[in-house]
Amino acid sequence: MEPLMDIILIVLPIAFVGAIALFIITRLKAKQKRGTLGRKETTEAQTLLDSLIPLGMIFGSGVGVVVGIVFSISLGNAIVLGTGIGMLVGYFAYEFYSKEESHS
Repeated sequence: MEPLMDIILIVLPIAFVGAIALFIITRLKAKQKRGTLGRKETTEAQTLLDSLIPLGMIFGSGVGVVVGIVFSISLGNAIVLGTGIGMLVGYFAYEFYSKEESHS
């Protein structure tokens, strides 16, 4: 029974992050088909908008490393979950920033 539990503890975080990735990919694909992907007027603003999801993943993996070191959680699982949650936060930041209007 213990090997089954070990397998579940290894696969569950990866499946969780995979579900987050599929959610984000399908949402972005639907926005692309509708032609409603976020667009900014300046190159710098567009670069920031396009970088929000990867930046969320980088910061999330950093938080996962810190959580894995501080708490008694497997470092691999902490990094995977941190990256997935960071991807989700980056996606919501992308949604918020793409809807924000410039007040120039």
